[in-house]
Amino acid sequence: MNLAVERKPLRADAARNVDKIITAARKCFREFGPEVPLQTIAVTAGVGPATLFRNFADKEQLVLAALDRQLRSMVDPVIDQALEGSDAAGGLFHVIDALMAAASEDANLLGAVAGRRGLLTGITGSLMESLAVLLGRGQRQGTLRSDISMTDLTRLLAMLIGVVDTMEPGSDAWRRPVALVEDAIRTERPNRPLPPQSPLPGSAFAESGSGFA
Repeated sequence: MNLAVERKPLRADAARNVDKIITAARKCFREFGPEVPLQTIAVTAGVGPATLFRNFADKEQLVLAALDRQLRSMVDPVIDQALEGSDAAGGLFHVIDALMAAASEDANLLGAVAGRRGLLTGITGSLMESLAVLLGRGQRQGTLRSDISMTDLTRLLAMLIGVVDTMEPGSDAWRRPVALVEDAIRTERPNRPLPPQSPLPGSAFAESGSGFA
């Protein structure tokens, strides 16, 4: 995934500092939530505030870098496998699964950029290009609905990412809505039961198979 802001090659010591800062940021966001102060991240990384701000002008740049690190680690290898595979529809949903797992693992990072649509453009561009390739292949293979556009897929993906706000961080409650989307856009519904239902955190409603009990 490409960051919105290109970074120049760093000296070895500077690269180590950037790595420590990003690692600390992911740890701090996970432990303290999206409002964690940059000072806390600097202390956790073992660097001074000046070093942090020399590499990241503000929290948004740091969040972008941390999200980019997560996507490169968890999603990029799955994209490569999907593009090399023969089953485009299956590959597309393997990528979506990997993206949702990454979003769940670092839910507080997403919380730090909630409502800032333009902020994520730089890390999602190549992802959407890959999904567009897989969508087109799946439609030509007859496994994905021919009337689904990339606009539809982009909105469906945004809706799925929003599911993270309705579940506990690290949960796999996203699997059920992803399965529902898969049922909707494949030409034939997969022959499998839906993943188990997960309750909404703090919900007063009891779930049943037919709605609210």
